[in-house]
Amino acid sequence: MDPQPENDNLPSPALISDRVLINGVITPLTLTADGELQWTESGRRKSTTEKEILSFVVEGNKVRVKTLVERRGGSICCGGIGGDYARKDFVFEPLYDESRKLWCDKLHQHLQSLGRPKRLLVFVNPFGGKKTARKIFVEEVKPLFDDADVQLEIQETKYQLHAKEMVRSMDLSKYDGIVCVSGDGVLVEVVNGLLERADWRTALKLPIGMVPAGSGNGMIKSLLDPVGLSCSASSATVSIIRGHRRSLDVATISQGTTKFFSVLMLAWGLVADIDIESEKFRWMGSARFDVYGLQRILCLRQYNGRILFVPAPGFESYGQPASYNVDKETSVSDKTLGYQGRDTNLEDLEWREIKGPFVSVWLHNVPWGAENTLAAPNAKFSDGFLDLIVMKDCPKLALLSLMTKLSNGTHVQSPYVSYLKVKAFVLEPGARIDAADKEGIIDSDGEVLARGRKSYKCDEKALMSYGKLQITVDQGLATLFSPE
Repeated sequence: MDPQPENDNLPSPALISDRVLINGVITPLTLTADGELQWTESGRRKSTTEKEILSFVVEGNKVRVKTLVERRGGSICCGGIGGDYARKDFVFEPLYDESRKLWCDKLHQHLQSLGRPKRLLVFVNPFGGKKTARKIFVEEVKPLFDDADVQLEIQETKYQLHAKEMVRSMDLSKYDGIVCVSGDGVLVEVVNGLLERADWRTALKLPIGMVPAGSGNGMIKSLLDPVGLSCSASSATVSIIRGHRRSLDVATISQGTTKFFSVLMLAWGLVADIDIESEKFRWMGSARFDVYGLQRILCLRQYNGRILFVPAPGFESYGQPASYNVDKETSVSDKTLGYQGRDTNLEDLEWREIKGPFVSVWLHNVPWGAENTLAAPNAKFSDGFLDLIVMKDCPKLALLSLMTKLSNGTHVQSPYVSYLKVKAFVLEPGARIDAADKEGIIDSDGEVLARGRKSYKCDEKALMSYGKLQITVDQGLATLFSPE
């Protein structure tokens, strides 16, 4: 057989190539099929790639190409944009009217071919974290979308579950995606709203983008960190503009006929107590978790209870064999709208169990729980599994050391931690071992799912009762805007 030619290094064919004026000097300019602009300036070959081009405008006889370049060493400062990128325009002047028209046609055709979003619904949560979302949007996010010619419909959330109510009933066909300028809470609302629609299968194909403007920001950190981008508004916005997408697993948490759809995490014990009880320090931003975490470790609680799980392949050695009898739920009406959870015969699966007492039980869908918390370093966005981190007992000094390792994920290597992947999970929470009349909090995606007796704000209504919960995973159900 004849050897195949090496095509990887062949230059991309030109869409258009012509002589133009650049800084008053006539020079050849080429737009390749890969979206790269190539020219020579002061004897040096220069280029700008497809991913750097935002849009272009005609200014008299000149064409201004709006581009975004990666910062090198943090020294560039253009247009007031922070993070990993800076705005930098490239201006050229075609020599003839016909040439200018042809350049504009080719640039327009190429940008249209990239499948980038043209119209977005943007939720801005002015109450999250340090209450800076409105400022971040106006100063850092909107200018980038404007430069990329993306039309925005902006909605400030006015109360909890506002975003969920809107996406559950509104016409989504006119949008190419939804953007959440917030912490993780609005993202969770949007996913739950989409899943409660009658057309949830179609609605879930609409990509969701995150711009960090809250306390946690775990989802966008999980998206940006693997590709070396900082967790900044500009990096997140650019990822949305480029229009790349990826699938995301969704976990269905069930108790009877009550359901909650989770995309980030579920916690019970130490992590849930820190996450929810630290709300009194929201004004501190993400630092609230460190401050209150220290307080909770010094006054450590343990909880009775049991967890059951179906281990992923390779994790069958964890726990002890167990059987699980699914509660007979009230039948769901055929007229019930929305997604009802994965249809799986759970009783036929190979269940295992771990009995308490527990310091902490933590389920994670993505690697980062917050900007400084690499909770589950091996978690994947759409592998069909949840990462389970269990701590049954741990001396306080060792636990303090473990907390300092959350930023790099090495806490899972501790002998006091069990770290495994599961495809189904059941939590049977109990009372504190030091006070049988005091129970805990079950936290999912930063919100209280259930409050036990004499727990923090136990008089407030929660979605579920402090009792057995069942969790299943649906692989790749939701869609996110992604940097790659």
